[in-house]
Amino acid sequence: MGLYLLDYGAGNVQSLANTLKKLGHDFKWISSPADFHKATSLIFPGVGAFESAIDGLISRGLYEPLREYIASGKPYFGICIGMQVLFRSSLESPAAKGLGIIPSDIGLFSNVDKSVPHMGWNSVEFLDPEEKAHEGIDPTASYYYVHSFRAAYEWDRPEAAQWAHTTTQYGQEVFLATVRRGNVFACQFHPEKSGQAGLRVLDAWLRSSEAERSVSLPTPRVARHPKPKDGFTKRIIACMDVRSNDDGDLVVTKGDQYDVRERTGADGVQAQAAGAVRNLGKPVALAARYYEEGADELCLMNITSFRHSPLLDQPMLAVVRAAAETVYVPLTIGGGIKDTVDPDGTPHSALEVAGLYFRAGADKVSIATEAVFAVEKMRARPSADGIGEGDGTSAIETIARVYGRQAVVVSVDPRRVYVDPDYDGPYKDELVFGKPDGPEKERGKAWWYQCTVHGGRDNRPLSVVQLVKGVEKLGAGEILLNSIDRDGTGLGYDLDLVALVRRSVRIPVVASSGAGRPEHFVEVFQKTGVEAALAAGIFHRREVGIDEVKGALKAANINVRTA
Repeated sequence: MGLYLLDYGAGNVQSLANTLKKLGHDFKWISSPADFHKATSLIFPGVGAFESAIDGLISRGLYEPLREYIASGKPYFGICIGMQVLFRSSLESPAAKGLGIIPSDIGLFSNVDKSVPHMGWNSVEFLDPEEKAHEGIDPTASYYYVHSFRAAYEWDRPEAAQWAHTTTQYGQEVFLATVRRGNVFACQFHPEKSGQAGLRVLDAWLRSSEAERSVSLPTPRVARHPKPKDGFTKRIIACMDVRSNDDGDLVVTKGDQYDVRERTGADGVQAQAAGAVRNLGKPVALAARYYEEGADELCLMNITSFRHSPLLDQPMLAVVRAAAETVYVPLTIGGGIKDTVDPDGTPHSALEVAGLYFRAGADKVSIATEAVFAVEKMRARPSADGIGEGDGTSAIETIARVYGRQAVVVSVDPRRVYVDPDYDGPYKDELVFGKPDGPEKERGKAWWYQCTVHGGRDNRPLSVVQLVKGVEKLGAGEILLNSIDRDGTGLGYDLDLVALVRRSVRIPVVASSGAGRPEHFVEVFQKTGVEAALAAGIFHRREVGIDEVKGALKAANINVRTA
């Protein structure tokens, strides 16, 4: 008897387990249909695509037992997909039938006025501000969402609206943030990834008695129309490049235009030969520090030789597991997410590699070189939109199909290619022209952005616009946009590059490379409209603090998470 967690074989359910341990709550896993009879409270931390969730429940014989458990009146807490399966169906997979407990359907966000997926931190609003049982939710706090599909708040449909508890607005769409009726409580956001605010939600539900969890009065139905501005915040992301140093230890390093070895000796003299790998700290300790300092998200990029055999890379997997035990914000892992073959000849698919990292505690995986090759292949298969067609086998497609678009990030490494201003080649529509009042070396010049692979070492006959449009079509949920030209310079983000990519896709974009001062973050948000900005070296070396960045953003009236 007691608290059970339902795992249907999805993605990162380990983070919720870590959170419950931190909060001091004991639990067991549902391992068979019979366990539902032992459970007196149940949490369903669904992560992934709707169809995968339903198929996973059915294939394990858990679908009907779950429905029966909820009908029994015992407490149920659903998270993300764990909330959406309560509905009849989802536009994500129309043929897959949900539990049908809530008489409504899950729809898709419009991307006309915003990027989709809805990825980042947003506020919630109670339908009944006087309600005493707030389930630990704080309307002044922000919570982490990552989804393309949502349950619209239909206040004029009583049979569905009676389930509504709180709402969130994204763009001009108002959707259900939480549902609550009888023994059921569920949230669209991820409390286990929402920092201290999210931990309070889980703890409040678990510390109430099971009798209290089993009964809740209906929330009054009220009309809720979109406000001029939503509560969505801009994200500040701390990135750690992890590799083995010359002694074999995993360290966080940082390159200058992708060179991670020291070029200055102890006497301060510039060296001709490459020195030791630049060591800026231990990855788990830095991850914990950035979480405490208020980072909205963390990236761990594996640039070690282990990435060529990731399933044998126990050191990096250990880093992910350890970081996930101390960090309660989203964690992205990059490096080696591709089809691989172990030294003994054992093949592993990119989907299998990604699954291992998800199970270790990652929320998203980042794909770089393999994404370029996938787009080159798709462009060889013509399509009416000029982008090309995927064949369903790329890492992006296979991972997105199982875990959802929101789980796949594509990291892009472009560099400038200078051409004559009257250039009439294949990339003429993507040309950027130096401004008369811009840096002197750019005046009177024109350039396009060429994609690279293998950490910027090799150029490919593909432009950055061709790449981002291609990966968006293949199923990527976010673009991590680097700049080889600006990396490590401290001169600010390449605003021309960022704006070009932001205009070219309807998925979220993270600006990276070049930040040197808090004003650079303000500038990239104000001038390009990107959803997030990433930095590494300036945070590692404490040249700029995350609190300084957020202070500058608040002063510029840019919405950021503070709670």
